[in-house]
Amino acid sequence: MEVDVLYRPSYAVARVRLAPNEALNAESGAMVGMSAGTQVETKMRGGVLKSLTRSMLGGESFFINTFRGGPQGGEVLLAPSLPGDISVLPLQGHSLLVQSGSYLGSSEGIAVDTKWGGAKTFFAGEGLFMLKCAGTGTLILSSYGAIHELVLAEGQSYTVDTGHLVAFSETMRFNIRSIGGLKSLFFSGEGLVVDLYGPGKVLLQTRSVQSFLSWIISKIPKSSSS
Repeated sequence: MEVDVLYRPSYAVARVRLAPNEALNAESGAMVGMSAGTQVETKMRGGVLKSLTRSMLGGESFFINTFRGGPQGGEVLLAPSLPGDISVLPLQGHSLLVQSGSYLGSSEGIAVDTKWGGAKTFFAGEGLFMLKCAGTGTLILSSYGAIHELVLAEGQSYTVDTGHLVAFSETMRFNIRSIGGLKSLFFSGEGLVVDLYGPGKVLLQTRSVQSFLSWIISKIPKSSSS
């Protein structure tokens, strides 16, 4: 599998080239186009229960599309719903925790499942679950805005607004907290943050979906009481 990212960072598209009979799993609705001879199958990954868990608690689609290259191989274009960048990550037997909505696609060797992210994330509007992506192969993630990558050394820590978190190494310790207590949580617009402790890799997005939605809501005219 070869993946090229085009038109980055604002309107990125992943061009995935498949070898003959090679498969690509992709989030439902992510396909922009595909070459002739490429086969596609829509199915529930892991059965009904796991699919429901991913959909209702992980923020992902109930169905997964599997694209398979024909006798001459094939090409698939993938894009996220929101404008932003795409990151292509090779996994070599390790795993990442991925914020719901950032998973775009992966090769067959990557297992995607939900993982408890802490009940406090509910208050930030980010959902109760993150996705655990593990195995060996290629992982394709998307972001709202550009992607900023950090590599934390042993003992190094970094604090991130939960709305800007895309993914981080599962081996990293983390602690979710509010800034300045409940007043800050509900009135400052900052919400919750997560303290991440190295070693490990962190992917951040330069824009927050929750902040964007809050801005849109603030611009909607209020109906008159009369």
